[in-house]
Amino acid sequence: MVKTTLSLAFAVALIGAAVAPEAAAGTPSGPYAMFKYCPYTHPDVADGGSCVLNTTRSGMFKIGSTTLPIDQPIVLQGGIKWLSDSPLYEAVGAPTLAAPPAQVPGGLLGIMNPAPNWPGPLWTAFWAIVAVANGVTATMEPVDTVQTNFINALYPPTDGTDPTAARLAVRVRLQNPFLGDSCYIGSAQNPIVIKLQTGTTSPPAPNQPISGNPGETYTVWTDEPNFIGYIQNDDATMVDNSFAVPAASGCGNIALGLPILTEVLDTLVSGAVNLKVGLPSAAGKNTAILTGDTSIASSAYVLASEE
Repeated sequence: MVKTTLSLAFAVALIGAAVAPEAAAGTPSGPYAMFKYCPYTHPDVADGGSCVLNTTRSGMFKIGSTTLPIDQPIVLQGGIKWLSDSPLYEAVGAPTLAAPPAQVPGGLLGIMNPAPNWPGPLWTAFWAIVAVANGVTATMEPVDTVQTNFINALYPPTDGTDPTAARLAVRVRLQNPFLGDSCYIGSAQNPIVIKLQTGTTSPPAPNQPISGNPGETYTVWTDEPNFIGYIQNDDATMVDNSFAVPAASGCGNIALGLPILTEVLDTLVSGAVNLKVGLPSAAGKNTAILTGDTSIASSAYVLASEE
């Protein structure tokens, strides 16, 4: 496999449907096996579209006063119709966005403090769980279709047009025996909307502008005599520090059998989380930084590799 220029990389992606051979139904193989969950037979993806596999290797999310490091890979995959504005068509047989649970620094004690107005049984339950299971995980869950623009990712615009390379609408699920199974920051109706770019942000105060990085883009040839290959982009950093974060809600484990009404439990526990984390958190107080690699292949080439 050899590297080549970005212009040839685009040529590979755009002419793939015209030159790829026919193949029987099966599973993508060889260099294209990584795209096995791509919806490459979806009409909008099959007709000149591409398969996408993005892996975020490092970075962080700062939500209010809490920073969540990215120390496990986050995988985003699916299909696109265009390299410019396109929805990310959902993966088949695997999550479109696979974000493993991240450990919240400090656990329960890091995101909440018991309030003076808490009933005695709630105080007792809190400290009992802190003693044996203080850890809290935070899991990012998509609530809407991901929107992509890989042209913006590779060539950050400088003319004032929308620089968004990937738009994610998500909620964050907080899990711990004390918090229960329905504790979320954001919701399907009121999500955290992150508009990632590889250029320089223009956030509201108090945040200051930060810059991403388009990384290195080249073509990986898989069958050079026939000019078959896929686009590879390495070490790109996408950023956003202009998004707002809604309040947490649904927190408090009713399975603990506390003599407290569900609505009151939610108000007390969710309120404690919001107070400690600083939620809701206005735009200009939150930050997302994601660094990783992206592979983009013509859906026709993926189909042709089936065996």
